[in-house]
Amino acid sequence: MVKMPWWILLALLLCACRRDEAPARQQAEIKTTPAPADTRPVIACFGDSLTAGFGVDSGKSYPDLLQHDLDAAGYHYRVANLGVSGDTTQDGLDRLPLVIAERPRFVVLEFGANDGLRGQPVSVAAANLGQMIDMLRGAGAQVILAGITLPPNYGPEYISRFNAIYTDLAPRFKVALIPFLLAGAAGNPNLMQPDGLHPNAEGTRVMEQNVLRILRPRLPKE
Repeated sequence: MVKMPWWILLALLLCACRRDEAPARQQAEIKTTPAPADTRPVIACFGDSLTAGFGVDSGKSYPDLLQHDLDAAGYHYRVANLGVSGDTTQDGLDRLPLVIAERPRFVVLEFGANDGLRGQPVSVAAANLGQMIDMLRGAGAQVILAGITLPPNYGPEYISRFNAIYTDLAPRFKVALIPFLLAGAAGNPNLMQPDGLHPNAEGTRVMEQNVLRILRPRLPKE
């Protein structure tokens, strides 16, 4: 039996190790390659449970539906769902820096229902919304204000003052207004959840169309 010199054995061993290590190293490089950043301009849907999609299946909130419809129509935007159930206008004001950090091109601003349901002063809700609009516009976003109303048991005087928040703010700040976000769904038991406040899946589609009707004419295709 011919013995192979030790230096040849060592060389063969090192080559074998390198061949074994190469696939593992390539696999590690593939795993650690970051996903490409989504550079599409942002449409921020900023609000409370109506935006968050309370009570509907995951992926069925109005911002999710909006993303699907814009994609299908050839609009290249990223829709960000920034809704948090239970938020008041003060909560929205507190969260505003996170929204501005997204550098949104458009913001659908939907707040006020929880202020009204808790009987908070209309003047406070109006001031908070006005401050949010002012700061968003100052950050370069186009704002679309979503109007909302309250159940009739809150009394005509309070409801009238509450509704005026939106019709007063929109012309004052020169922003687009969705007169009533739940138009076509509110009051219809087939489109609303049992609480009468939140739309079901079919009602959410109606709500999304109310948003799209005001938003789409303002969107240049990117």
